[in-house]
Amino acid sequence: MRASRRIGDASTEQKNIGAYLELHIEQGPVLERLGLPLATVLGTKGVERHAVTFHGQEAHSGSTPMSDRRDALAAAARLALEIYSIAGKHQDAVCTIGSLKTFPGIVTAVVGRCECTLDQRDLSSDVLAQMHREAQEASQRFATQHGCRVEWSRIWSIEPIPFHPELIALSREAIEETAPGCLSLPSGPLHDAAEVARTGIPTAMMFTQSLRGISHNKIEDTSEEHLRLAVSAFDRLARKTLGWLGTR
Repeated sequence: MRASRRIGDASTEQKNIGAYLELHIEQGPVLERLGLPLATVLGTKGVERHAVTFHGQEAHSGSTPMSDRRDALAAAARLALEIYSIAGKHQDAVCTIGSLKTFPGIVTAVVGRCECTLDQRDLSSDVLAQMHREAQEASQRFATQHGCRVEWSRIWSIEPIPFHPELIALSREAIEETAPGCLSLPSGPLHDAAEVARTGIPTAMMFTQSLRGISHNKIEDTSEEHLRLAVSAFDRLARKTLGWLGTR
């Protein structure tokens, strides 16, 4: 009974929400590099996250000729470099191998098994699928070249989440009325706004500049000047959104 009431209340609350707006630091270097204080956010990128394991053959590092090795690390290392070419074909795409483990993990042995994680992100579902496919094909090619085999397993994925086009336009207007220049960016990190947008609530985000492009670090910072501009632009966006809601 209590669970039923909570679900019902949540549904009622959602119906009473006209729109959701979020102001956030960029968490990246783009705005600072371009000398711009603010940006409107197009949406959050979709994510494909996989574990990729290369299986080779453990062997003694001193007695095994280079040409006879089935080095799992060598295959994984080539994939780690190849993802830069894969992501580089698309303007806002990113690919990251963020962890790598070798087995047996000792200096006297050729690596027999190498486990790595691959995170791929883009705002386009088609681009995301293409990058995933290309990474799989590359991993198989490198595995074959080094006498290994490769296995993939999905860790987690989420679809791209675009924000509301009319609210994006209002966000752009608010920024252009407040500061010189306005950039439109997809968000690589996921945010509360993405989860709200998934429920069907009209959603928009605004970024303000991150100094040195650093986030999740003790040196994370934004200038006071840009904070003031952000508050002013966000206030304009809120007022414009209220007006927009009044016409729906």
